[in-house]
Amino acid sequence: MKSIQDARLYGIIDLGYVTPQNVETMTSALCEGGVDVLQIRAKKLTPTEVERLARRMLPVTRDHAVPLVINDHLEVAASVGSEGVHVGQDDDAVAKARAVVGGSCFVGKSTHSLDQAVAAQAEGADYIGFGPLYATGTKPDYVPIGLQDIAEVHRRVLLPIFCIGGVNAARLDEIIGTGARRVVVVSAFLLAADVRGEVRALKRRLA
Repeated sequence: MKSIQDARLYGIIDLGYVTPQNVETMTSALCEGGVDVLQIRAKKLTPTEVERLARRMLPVTRDHAVPLVINDHLEVAASVGSEGVHVGQDDDAVAKARAVVGGSCFVGKSTHSLDQAVAAQAEGADYIGFGPLYATGTKPDYVPIGLQDIAEVHRRVLLPIFCIGGVNAARLDEIIGTGARRVVVVSAFLLAADVRGEVRALKRRLA
């Protein structure tokens, strides 16, 4: 199983873009393309529905040695034994998440500023999401933070930092150029005509 420390390319299956019926197919495409870690994010589904989808994804992700991360639902992560869980800035504390999911499950946290990133490290997160860098349809209510703090957050935070929010192939060079080492890609993968090809092409540029 890949470790979160070694991961560079983070994919998210967002049920705002993917129907439940297509989750397994998309999981296979993203894993075969080469994502290093994969999250399921389903804001409008019940915990029971999320658990059902996660159990369908796990055989695929484990066959490719890709850690599966459950967004928000701590009890689902504990129940299915996922490799990771992710909490939002306004959601559960890292300590609570760790108490629910246990020591073998890594915990990530969303951060939207330098101060939040430093605080998440102090809180004991295993990695952080940092963004949104650009306006994104996934989270239209969030104000983009831009690229200006990427270099500084890498100086001040020693955890794996995954830059997120509007990341796509056209923007990758300027994101990496500011010092980013890891990125999260959502709609650019999920809406691609050739998902595997899109993942492969972007991952080559992260090497």
